[in-house]
Amino acid sequence: MRTNPTGRALQLLSLLQTNRFWPCAELAARLGVTERTVRRDLDRLRELGYPVDSTSGRYGGYRLATGAHVPPLILDDEEAVAVAIGLRYAAEAAISGIEETSLRALAKIEALLPHRLRRRVSALHSSVASLRRAVDDDVIHPESLSVFAAACRDHEHVRFDYRRTREERSRRHVEPHQLVTAGRRWYLVAWDRDRGDWRTFRLDRIQAPRPVGTRFPPRTVPGGDAAEFVARSIGRTARDHAATLVIHMPYAEIEGVLRWADHTLREDHAEHCVIGIRSEDLGRLAMTIAEIALTAPVSVIEPAELASAVERLATHLVDRERLT
Repeated sequence: MRTNPTGRALQLLSLLQTNRFWPCAELAARLGVTERTVRRDLDRLRELGYPVDSTSGRYGGYRLATGAHVPPLILDDEEAVAVAIGLRYAAEAAISGIEETSLRALAKIEALLPHRLRRRVSALHSSVASLRRAVDDDVIHPESLSVFAAACRDHEHVRFDYRRTREERSRRHVEPHQLVTAGRRWYLVAWDRDRGDWRTFRLDRIQAPRPVGTRFPPRTVPGGDAAEFVARSIGRTARDHAATLVIHMPYAEIEGVLRWADHTLREDHAEHCVIGIRSEDLGRLAMTIAEIALTAPVSVIEPAELASAVERLATHLVDRERLT
Protein backbone atom coordinates (compact mmCIF):
# COMPACT_ATOMS: atom_id res chain seq x y z
CA MET A 1 0.00 0.00 0.00
CA ARG A 2 1.41 3.40 -1.01
CA THR A 3 1.28 6.12 1.62
CA ASN A 4 2.51 9.69 1.86
CA PRO A 5 5.91 9.58 3.64
CA THR A 6 5.36 12.94 5.39
CA GLY A 7 1.89 12.06 6.62
CA ARG A 8 3.11 8.65 7.71
CA ALA A 9 6.02 10.21 9.64
CA LEU A 10 3.63 12.55 11.45
CA GLN A 11 1.36 9.62 12.33
CA LEU A 12 4.37 7.66 13.59
CA LEU A 13 5.48 10.62 15.69
CA SER A 14 1.99 10.95 17.18
CA LEU A 15 2.11 7.30 18.25
CA LEU A 16 5.56 7.67 19.80
CA GLN A 17 4.50 10.77 21.76
CA THR A 18 2.08 8.66 23.81
CA ASN A 19 5.26 7.75 25.74
CA ARG A 20 4.67 4.01 25.58
CA PHE A 21 6.93 1.22 24.29
CA TRP A 22 6.05 0.16 20.74
CA PRO A 23 7.11 -3.18 19.17
CA CYS A 24 8.06 -2.68 15.54
CA ALA A 25 5.39 -5.13 14.35
CA GLU A 26 2.66 -3.16 16.15
CA LEU A 27 3.81 0.13 14.61
CA ALA A 28 3.83 -1.49 11.17
CA ALA A 29 0.28 -2.77 11.69
CA ARG A 30 -0.92 0.65 12.87
CA LEU A 31 0.62 2.42 9.86
CA GLY A 32 -0.23 -0.28 7.31
CA VAL A 33 3.37 -0.65 6.11
CA THR A 34 6.20 -3.13 6.46
CA GLU A 35 8.57 -3.24 9.44
CA ARG A 36 11.38 -2.20 7.10
CA THR A 37 9.43 0.96 6.21
CA VAL A 38 8.88 1.68 9.92
CA ARG A 39 12.62 1.46 10.60
CA ARG A 40 13.30 3.79 7.67
CA ASP A 41 10.76 6.31 8.97
CA LEU A 42 12.28 6.10 12.44
CA ASP A 43 15.69 6.93 10.99
CA ARG A 44 14.11 9.93 9.27
CA LEU A 45 12.69 11.16 12.60
CA ARG A 46 16.12 10.80 14.21
CA GLU A 47 17.63 12.92 11.42
CA LEU A 48 15.05 15.61 12.25
CA GLY A 49 16.23 15.66 15.86
CA TYR A 50 13.71 13.36 17.56
CA PRO A 51 15.54 11.05 20.00
CA VAL A 52 14.09 7.55 19.45
CA ASP A 53 15.43 4.78 21.68
CA SER A 54 15.43 1.22 20.39
CA THR A 55 15.71 -2.20 22.03
CA SER A 56 16.75 -5.20 19.97
CA GLY A 57 15.82 -8.84 20.41
CA ARG A 58 12.60 -10.81 20.50
CA TYR A 59 10.85 -8.24 22.67
CA GLY A 60 12.51 -5.23 21.11
CA GLY A 61 10.82 -2.04 20.04
CA TYR A 62 10.92 1.74 20.13
CA ARG A 63 10.20 4.60 22.51
CA LEU A 64 10.54 8.40 22.18
CA ALA A 65 13.32 9.46 24.56
CA THR A 66 13.92 12.76 26.35
CA GLY A 67 16.17 15.01 24.30
CA ALA A 68 18.06 18.24 24.80
CA HIS A 69 15.33 20.33 23.12
CA VAL A 70 11.53 20.32 23.06
CA PRO A 71 10.48 18.88 19.69
CA PRO A 72 7.24 19.90 17.94
CA LEU A 73 4.23 18.12 19.43
CA ILE A 74 1.50 16.38 17.46
CA LEU A 75 -1.87 16.88 19.17
CA ASP A 76 -5.28 15.54 18.22
CA ASP A 77 -8.34 17.82 18.36
CA GLU A 78 -9.31 17.09 21.98
CA GLU A 79 -5.71 17.42 23.20
CA ALA A 80 -5.29 20.78 21.46
CA VAL A 81 -8.50 22.16 22.99
CA ALA A 82 -7.51 20.87 26.46
CA VAL A 83 -4.07 22.53 26.24
CA ALA A 84 -5.54 25.85 25.10
CA ILE A 85 -8.10 25.89 27.92
CA GLY A 86 -5.48 24.89 30.48
CA LEU A 87 -3.15 27.68 29.41
CA ARG A 88 -5.94 30.27 29.63
CA TYR A 89 -6.65 29.44 33.27
CA ALA A 90 -2.97 28.95 34.12
CA ALA A 91 -2.65 32.65 33.27
CA GLU A 92 -4.94 33.37 36.24
CA ALA A 93 -3.06 31.17 38.72
CA ALA A 94 -1.55 32.67 41.85
CA ILE A 95 2.00 32.02 40.64
CA SER A 96 4.26 34.99 40.03
CA GLY A 97 5.40 35.38 36.42
CA ILE A 98 3.38 32.51 34.97
CA GLU A 99 0.65 34.76 33.54
CA GLU A 100 2.74 36.25 30.71
CA THR A 101 4.39 32.92 29.88
CA SER A 102 1.03 31.13 29.70
CA LEU A 103 -0.48 33.83 27.47
CA ARG A 104 2.50 33.67 25.08
CA ALA A 105 2.14 29.90 24.78
CA LEU A 106 -1.64 30.23 24.36
CA ALA A 107 -1.22 32.77 21.53
CA LYS A 108 1.08 30.37 19.66
CA ILE A 109 -1.33 27.46 19.99
CA GLU A 110 -4.47 29.42 19.13
CA ALA A 111 -2.75 30.77 16.00
CA LEU A 112 -2.32 27.19 14.79
CA LEU A 113 -5.78 25.90 15.69
CA PRO A 114 -8.16 25.26 12.79
CA HIS A 115 -11.25 27.45 12.75
CA ARG A 116 -13.58 24.78 14.18
CA LEU A 117 -11.36 24.26 17.22
CA ARG A 118 -10.70 27.98 17.70
CA ARG A 119 -14.47 28.53 17.90
CA ARG A 120 -14.81 25.87 20.61
CA VAL A 121 -12.07 27.42 22.71
CA SER A 122 -13.39 30.95 22.16
CA ALA A 123 -16.94 29.92 23.14
CA LEU A 124 -15.76 28.52 26.45
CA HIS A 125 -13.52 31.51 27.25
CA SER A 126 -16.33 33.98 26.56
CA SER A 127 -18.85 32.02 28.65
CA VAL A 128 -16.76 31.57 31.82
CA ALA A 129 -15.75 34.37 34.19
CA SER A 130 -13.25 34.06 37.03
CA LEU A 131 -13.38 35.75 40.40
CA ARG A 132 -10.13 37.66 40.93
CA ARG A 133 -8.82 38.61 44.33
CA ALA A 134 -8.20 42.27 44.95
CA VAL A 135 -4.95 41.56 46.82
CA ASP A 136 -1.67 40.15 45.62
CA ASP A 137 -0.28 38.94 48.93
CA ASP A 138 -1.19 35.33 48.13
CA VAL A 139 1.01 35.14 45.01
CA ILE A 140 3.79 32.56 45.16
CA HIS A 141 7.03 32.28 43.23
CA PRO A 142 7.58 29.41 40.78
CA GLU A 143 11.02 28.87 42.32
CA SER A 144 9.32 27.85 45.57
CA LEU A 145 7.16 25.33 43.71
CA SER A 146 10.26 23.87 42.05
CA VAL A 147 12.15 23.58 45.35
CA PHE A 148 9.32 21.82 47.16
CA ALA A 149 8.31 19.60 44.23
CA ALA A 150 11.90 18.32 43.99
CA ALA A 151 12.13 17.93 47.79
CA CYS A 152 8.88 15.93 47.91
CA ARG A 153 10.13 13.70 45.11
CA ASP A 154 13.64 13.20 46.50
CA HIS A 155 12.71 13.16 50.24
CA GLU A 156 15.09 16.02 50.99
CA HIS A 157 15.00 18.31 54.03
CA VAL A 158 14.15 21.98 53.43
CA ARG A 159 14.57 25.08 55.61
CA PHE A 160 12.55 28.28 55.13
CA ASP A 161 11.19 31.38 56.86
CA TYR A 162 7.45 31.29 57.54
CA ARG A 163 5.00 34.13 58.18
CA ARG A 164 2.03 32.78 60.11
CA THR A 165 0.53 36.26 60.64
CA ARG A 166 1.79 39.78 59.93
CA GLU A 167 3.50 39.82 63.32
CA GLU A 168 4.38 36.16 63.85
CA ARG A 169 7.36 34.82 61.89
CA SER A 170 9.48 31.72 62.42
CA ARG A 171 12.15 29.53 60.84
CA ARG A 172 11.19 25.99 59.91
CA HIS A 173 13.06 22.77 59.17
CA VAL A 174 10.73 20.25 57.50
CA GLU A 175 10.40 16.97 55.66
CA PRO A 176 8.20 17.88 52.63
CA HIS A 177 5.54 15.31 51.82
CA GLN A 178 3.22 16.75 49.14
CA LEU A 179 1.94 19.96 47.54
CA VAL A 180 -1.84 20.51 47.57
CA THR A 181 -3.87 23.12 45.65
CA ALA A 182 -7.14 24.60 46.94
CA GLY A 183 -8.50 27.13 44.45
CA ARG A 184 -5.80 29.79 44.07
CA ARG A 185 -4.05 28.68 47.24
CA TRP A 186 -1.09 26.28 47.40
CA TYR A 187 -0.22 24.31 50.54
CA LEU A 188 2.74 22.20 51.59
CA VAL A 189 2.10 19.18 53.80
CA ALA A 190 5.27 18.40 55.74
CA TRP A 191 6.67 16.90 58.94
CA ASP A 192 8.00 19.73 61.10
CA ARG A 193 11.23 18.42 62.64
CA ASP A 194 11.42 21.07 65.39
CA ARG A 195 7.82 20.54 66.52
CA GLY A 196 7.74 16.77 65.97
CA ASP A 197 4.39 16.85 64.18
CA TRP A 198 2.70 17.23 60.80
CA ARG A 199 2.02 20.78 59.62
CA THR A 200 0.30 22.55 56.70
CA PHE A 201 2.07 25.62 55.26
CA ARG A 202 0.70 28.16 52.79
CA LEU A 203 3.28 28.64 50.04
CA ASP A 204 2.55 32.35 49.69
CA ARG A 205 3.73 32.79 53.31
CA ILE A 206 7.00 30.91 52.76
CA GLN A 207 10.17 32.87 52.10
CA ALA A 208 13.64 31.75 50.99
CA PRO A 209 13.12 27.96 50.84
CA ARG A 210 16.47 26.18 50.64
CA PRO A 211 17.25 22.46 50.40
CA VAL A 212 19.46 21.26 53.23
CA GLY A 213 21.17 18.51 51.22
CA THR A 214 20.20 15.64 53.53
CA ARG A 215 17.49 13.06 52.92
CA PHE A 216 14.88 11.41 55.13
CA PRO A 217 12.85 8.18 55.06
CA PRO A 218 9.29 9.03 53.93
CA ARG A 219 6.47 9.03 56.49
CA THR A 220 2.76 8.38 56.03
CA VAL A 221 0.58 11.48 56.37
CA PRO A 222 -2.26 11.07 58.94
CA GLY A 223 -5.24 9.51 57.20
CA GLY A 224 -3.11 8.65 54.17
CA ASP A 225 -4.46 11.52 52.03
CA ALA A 226 -2.61 14.86 51.90
CA ALA A 227 -5.60 16.74 50.41
CA GLU A 228 -7.91 15.57 53.19
CA PHE A 229 -5.26 16.50 55.74
CA VAL A 230 -5.16 20.05 54.33
CA ALA A 231 -8.96 20.25 54.37
CA ARG A 232 -9.00 19.28 58.06
CA SER A 233 -6.19 21.71 58.85
CA ILE A 234 -8.03 24.58 57.17
CA GLY A 235 -11.13 23.67 59.16
CA ARG A 236 -9.19 24.07 62.42
CA THR A 237 -8.25 27.69 61.63
CA ALA A 238 -9.93 30.23 63.90
CA ARG A 239 -13.06 31.52 62.19
CA ASP A 240 -15.04 34.02 64.22
CA HIS A 241 -17.71 34.91 61.63
CA ALA A 242 -20.57 32.55 60.86
CA ALA A 243 -23.53 32.66 58.50
CA THR A 244 -26.56 30.64 57.50
CA LEU A 245 -27.32 30.14 53.81
CA VAL A 246 -30.01 28.55 51.70
CA ILE A 247 -28.51 27.04 48.56
CA HIS A 248 -31.15 26.27 45.95
CA MET A 249 -29.73 22.88 45.02
CA PRO A 250 -29.61 19.56 46.92
CA TYR A 251 -26.48 19.06 48.99
CA ALA A 252 -25.22 16.12 46.93
CA GLU A 253 -24.96 18.36 43.87
CA ILE A 254 -23.18 21.24 45.60
CA GLU A 255 -20.96 19.27 48.02
CA GLY A 256 -17.92 19.45 45.71
CA VAL A 257 -18.06 23.26 45.60
CA LEU A 258 -18.26 23.39 49.40
CA ARG A 259 -15.33 21.06 49.98
CA TRP A 260 -12.87 23.85 50.81
CA ALA A 261 -15.36 25.95 52.80
CA ASP A 262 -15.69 25.49 56.55
CA HIS A 263 -19.34 24.46 56.50
CA THR A 264 -21.99 22.36 58.24
CA LEU A 265 -25.05 20.81 56.60
CA ARG A 266 -28.15 21.69 58.61
CA GLU A 267 -31.01 20.68 56.33
CA ASP A 268 -31.14 18.84 53.03
CA HIS A 269 -34.20 18.84 50.79
CA ALA A 270 -35.03 17.81 47.24
CA GLU A 271 -34.53 21.29 45.77
CA HIS A 272 -32.43 23.13 48.36
CA CYS A 273 -30.24 22.76 51.43
CA VAL A 274 -29.45 24.90 54.46
CA ILE A 275 -25.76 25.38 55.20
CA GLY A 276 -23.83 27.04 58.01
CA ILE A 277 -20.45 28.49 56.96
CA ARG A 278 -17.63 30.10 58.93
CA SER A 279 -14.65 32.27 57.99
CA GLU A 280 -12.17 34.83 59.32
CA ASP A 281 -14.16 37.90 58.22
CA LEU A 282 -17.24 39.04 56.31
CA GLY A 283 -15.23 39.70 53.16
CA ARG A 284 -14.13 36.08 52.88
CA LEU A 285 -17.66 34.90 53.64
CA ALA A 286 -18.93 37.09 50.79
CA MET A 287 -16.32 35.66 48.41
CA THR A 288 -17.30 32.11 49.41
CA ILE A 289 -20.93 32.92 48.64
CA ALA A 290 -19.92 34.38 45.27
CA GLU A 291 -18.07 31.15 44.45
CA ILE A 292 -21.10 29.04 45.41
CA ALA A 293 -23.35 31.31 43.34
CA LEU A 294 -21.45 30.33 40.19
CA THR A 295 -23.09 26.90 40.58
CA ALA A 296 -26.43 27.59 42.30
CA PRO A 297 -28.56 30.51 43.58
CA VAL A 298 -27.83 31.43 47.22
CA SER A 299 -29.89 33.28 49.84
CA VAL A 300 -28.29 34.71 53.00
CA ILE A 301 -30.47 34.06 56.04
CA GLU A 302 -28.13 35.62 58.60
CA PRO A 303 -26.32 37.80 59.57
CA ALA A 304 -27.85 40.92 58.04
CA GLU A 305 -24.46 42.62 57.57
CA LEU A 306 -23.32 39.71 55.37
CA ALA A 307 -26.44 40.03 53.22
CA SER A 308 -25.58 43.72 52.76
CA ALA A 309 -21.97 42.85 51.87
CA VAL A 310 -23.17 40.36 49.24
CA GLU A 311 -25.50 42.98 47.76
CA ARG A 312 -22.58 45.43 47.51
CA LEU A 313 -20.47 42.75 45.84
CA ALA A 314 -23.25 42.04 43.34
CA THR A 315 -23.44 45.71 42.32
CA HIS A 316 -19.76 45.58 41.35
CA LEU A 317 -20.19 42.49 39.19
CA VAL A 318 -21.57 44.61 36.37
CA ASP A 319 -22.54 43.14 33.03
CA ARG A 320 -20.04 44.09 30.33
CA GLU A 321 -22.77 45.66 28.16
CA ARG A 322 -23.59 48.21 30.90
CA LEU A 323 -20.02 49.50 30.77
CA THR A 324 -20.19 50.40 27.06
